[in-house]
Amino acid sequence: MKKLQILGTGCAKCQQLTRHAEQAAQALGIDYEIEKVTAIDQIMSFGVMVTPALAINGTVKVVGKVPSVEQLKQIIAS
Repeated sequence: MKKLQILGTGCAKCQQLTRHAEQAAQALGIDYEIEKVTAIDQIMSFGVMVTPALAINGTVKVVGKVPSVEQLKQIIAS
């Protein structure tokens, strides 16, 4: 199971990244869990200074942007 962590305070772009990540994971047919990390100190512990960000299994893969569903499929699959 992949753990997809959305790092952000809940802004519109954070919500969009959550939707895109869910759509990408569903399209890939993988087992996944979405975790929203909203506490600033936790976000900073990942070394992230610009949100939204996406971490997969604890490793930051996307920072400061919302990739398309197709782009996220490639990121999640790798």
